[in-house]
Amino acid sequence: MTSLSTHVLDAVTGTPAVGIALEVTADGTPVAVGVTDADGRARLAEDLAPGTYRLRFATGDWFTAAGRETFHPEVVVAFTVAPDREHLHVPLLLSPFAYSTYRGS
Repeated sequence: MTSLSTHVLDAVTGTPAVGIALEVTADGTPVAVGVTDADGRARLAEDLAPGTYRLRFATGDWFTAAGRETFHPEVVVAFTVAPDREHLHVPLLLSPFAYSTYRGS
């Protein structure tokens, strides 16, 4: 089985994005939920079976709570878990009007 983690950084301030709500789904069914910690990190699942998943970052709520404008009410990253992967890390670099992500280690 595969574990999943994330790390979100605010590209404008250069600091961790603390308190972003997260949800992992498979075929529309919730698999795991979490919130980024004081370092902008979250461990979301320990036992993902092979398949396609979506990791949803509630960025709009986070920006609104900080009193900041944003273009993206959410960021959704779709990814595939292969049978031979022990761990997946999906980082998010976030700003109010852009974001980037990649498969981390």
